[in-house]
Amino acid sequence: MTEAERRIVAVWAADCAARVLPVFEAEAPDDGRARDAIDRARAFARGDLTAAEEIRRRFVAGRAARNATSPAGVAAARSAAQAAGVAHMGAHALGAAAYAAKAVELAHPHDPRARGDEVEWQLAALSPDAAAALRTLPPVGDDPAGPLGAGLLATGVLGEVIREIQAHLR
Repeated sequence: MTEAERRIVAVWAADCAARVLPVFEAEAPDDGRARDAIDRARAFARGDLTAAEEIRRRFVAGRAARNATSPAGVAAARSAAQAAGVAHMGAHALGAAAYAAKAVELAHPHDPRARGDEVEWQLAALSPDAAAALRTLPPVGDDPAGPLGAGLLATGVLGEVIREIQAHLR
């Protein structure tokens, strides 16, 4: 993905992460790292930050997950970290969306529609330009390198959500 495309998808990734930020902040109200990551993703999208600046800081928000007290809070913090990671690799936008959907599902364990409703919102929130940029990514699990490789984003709930989003995009 080009830097211009990453800036476009960073908006969507930040929007996905922002929807679940309250889950994390309810558990760690004094930890501003997840909110800062979302703000940085938005600043990158506006052109206020460079990719190089963000690459150096990309792991900060991920460490905030340690302050969460529930799996939903962990997933929400990781969604913010993935949003900030878009400056480095556009595929992290799908990670932000997947972790957000996972956070919603975990926060609402008795609502069988929670995750699906969140993914529907995410798809509706995709701009045509962001959708076009995301279409340039390989299918999750097919690329041996990068965030969409055979690792964490390709398995379990995360992989299911990303596959659903990618199927919708094709």
